[in-house]
Amino acid sequence: MNPTLTLNPGALSLDELRRIWLGDVQLALPEQAVRDMDASAAVVQAIIDRGDPAYGINTGFGKLAQTRIPDDQLQALQRNLILSHSVGVGDPLDARVARLLMAMKVASLARGYSGIRSSVVRTLMQVFNAGLIPHIPEKGSVGASGDLAPLSHMTLALFGEGRILCEGQWLPAGEALARAGIAPIHLAAKEGLALINGTQVSTALALHGLFLTEHLFDSAVLAGALSVDAAKGSDAPFDPRVHEIRGQPGQIEVARRYRALLAGSAIRASHLVSDNKVQDPYSLRCQPQVMGAIHDLMEQASRTLLTEANAVTDNPLVFPGRDGQPDQVISGGNFHAEPVAFAADILALAIAEIGGLAERRVALLIDASISGLPPFLVPEPGLNSGFMIAHVTAAALASENKSLAHPGSVDSLPTSANQEDHVSMATFAARRLADMARNTAHIVGIELLCAAQGIDFHAPLTTSAPLQALHRQIRRDVPFYDRDRLLAPDLDIVGRRVLEGSYRVDWKAMRP
Repeated sequence: MNPTLTLNPGALSLDELRRIWLGDVQLALPEQAVRDMDASAAVVQAIIDRGDPAYGINTGFGKLAQTRIPDDQLQALQRNLILSHSVGVGDPLDARVARLLMAMKVASLARGYSGIRSSVVRTLMQVFNAGLIPHIPEKGSVGASGDLAPLSHMTLALFGEGRILCEGQWLPAGEALARAGIAPIHLAAKEGLALINGTQVSTALALHGLFLTEHLFDSAVLAGALSVDAAKGSDAPFDPRVHEIRGQPGQIEVARRYRALLAGSAIRASHLVSDNKVQDPYSLRCQPQVMGAIHDLMEQASRTLLTEANAVTDNPLVFPGRDGQPDQVISGGNFHAEPVAFAADILALAIAEIGGLAERRVALLIDASISGLPPFLVPEPGLNSGFMIAHVTAAALASENKSLAHPGSVDSLPTSANQEDHVSMATFAARRLADMARNTAHIVGIELLCAAQGIDFHAPLTTSAPLQALHRQIRRDVPFYDRDRLLAPDLDIVGRRVLEGSYRVDWKAMRP
């Protein structure tokens, strides 16, 4: 059984979110969170008892907010809400994304501002802990008024309707819940809206993109350093003085990493004197400037997404009275996912640039006039084509990412009869990150193969200790390319290693 992670509502860390994403934990809540939820649910019940009209509690939704609903129909109102809003289409969300969104929904509701009973939230947590994944179609949210359609499909599964992934099989939700010993829920007033209003889907998709980008970034820095040695490039551009006088923090940190990776290379030592190259191409020389800027963008996106992961984003919000103040229910707009859309767009730029820079280094390495290596990195070029068309694949993927990097946040289409007249499109902005990451993982994987091939041509000279370890890791998966062979399986395995984060070092422990 996985270890238990106690969610502290409003105080989740990125490391905790990564563990949830990987499926390494079971969830628990502190008792204070249970008390806070039940206190906000009591506020909702008090409103119903008094007969006061309140949006989402005893009224219709969206453009129908002026329609008053009788008390004896409030449970039907919540059920109808879920059924009518379960209109997503497309493939189901990745299980890692589903885990994240369920955990973040639990944490958000547990802050006690949503008017939902703790028993309902416990059921969602039981579904997570049982390893069940609701069938949540990936398309159908515009990223405002919450991720209504996908979160409705999540809630539908709690009813025992729809489908649930259970032990590798898609089962009717009722059957899957029964196998796990989980009773289906029956919603009280406000609870359906609490479950489906919020940015948890777009945020989960964006965090999925962020965590994949972290893997891409680490692999690309390693590939870039290996390419420097493969092309007999200079480490002088990584001199700390160059970067300190510019002052960009990411650039300074990334230059340190390149220095640490290249320190002690016998290949570099072999051309310190009488090197006929005056300057390396930008794709080698400007890596700290480009990758450093990407590093800073990732940090910015991380801050935004961590804040959103801890946020309360449903509507209306319930504020139990304290210190003599009355209870209040306030309609706001925290469900508008514009911060997530901007963060996702920033990550799209980062992913595209990681791949774009890596593609340029692939082009450099196969070009004998620049790299000094055999044409297309293969013995007997001409008889063998080597990495010629692998570069074409890298170019195709880099070009595709340029189109996918177009910002989603600049688009908006009014919905709900113009009641919801500006939306963020955050869900698509975040969803496309995984496709872009897969593209870039293959580009970086192709570079790793090309750079490893270049290192082999310099034998018996060796690269640095950390890059030798990387080279050995690559060669465990893919042998030296001595003649033309089916290359697609090699590209596939190394691309998967990049996406999984298999190529990594402890950057904090490395000293140049």
